[in-house]
Amino acid sequence: MKKISRFSLALGLSLFAIAGGAAAQETGALGPTLERVVARNAVYVGYREAALPFSYQMPGQAVPVGYLWEICGHVVKTMQEKIGKAVPLVPVAVTDNARVMMLKTGITDLDCGGAASTVVRQKQVGLSYTVYVSELRVLVRKGAGIERFEQLADKRVVVLNGGVADRQVKQNALMRNINLQLLQVNTPAEAMALLAKGEVDAYVGDDATLAAQRATQKDGYELLVGGLAAEPYAIMLPKDDAVLKKLVDETLLSLMQSGELARIYDKWFISPIPPANLGLDLPMSTLLKAAIQAPNDKPVN
Repeated sequence: MKKISRFSLALGLSLFAIAGGAAAQETGALGPTLERVVARNAVYVGYREAALPFSYQMPGQAVPVGYLWEICGHVVKTMQEKIGKAVPLVPVAVTDNARVMMLKTGITDLDCGGAASTVVRQKQVGLSYTVYVSELRVLVRKGAGIERFEQLADKRVVVLNGGVADRQVKQNALMRNINLQLLQVNTPAEAMALLAKGEVDAYVGDDATLAAQRATQKDGYELLVGGLAAEPYAIMLPKDDAVLKKLVDETLLSLMQSGELARIYDKWFISPIPPANLGLDLPMSTLLKAAIQAPNDKPVN
């Protein structure tokens, strides 16, 4: 399986995307996306290079791995069955600021890098059933005597710059009538370093990121029970393609009902994963269990 960069792919497919605009007006039983897949004899799937454990690149390997990447492998198989041809799957590295544009222009056919299902995003692209629910959690040093968010009063808390954690921490502090000192850094590694050195008392971020940071030193840190906010994740697909939307959701429904999605979850969130062979030890949340019991594509604001 050959990997292709977003830059060379954009150059190679730009003419196709322009020419395909008119053709997409006349779609048959396959819908515009699957017709495009047939025409170019490949399905181009977006992934993020460092979004462990959702999708990420292993050193020296062309094919990405991860929870969402494995789920999308099942979706691609269903696409191949639908068109009656085992077209190649081509991984396409995407960035946060370009991935929506790449779907809109046909550079990618699916995006499996992990995307928050929001009202704003749903106006731009299609979104599948929820496949993960990210919770904003609090990571502290063991033995710090902090068991609840309220106990962060007058303490130092670090969040990532530009993320939702900054707003949510402020809102939760206001609701609980507590004051705290909020610091911002650019990377999870920087945040973890401050916590390790005792320069902050807590690190607030999404549960998967915190679990990945904790994995190397499980005995030294703990995640507080309960989340400050939750955000559903979905597979992104081209907007207004009813055929593809139905195919993706039916594939996910089959995975949920058979227990396969739960098995895939345990593989990437409980068991040791590459490259460090460490486990995140992040049990499936009650919110994700509920989404599996009652599949939906409801976004959040």
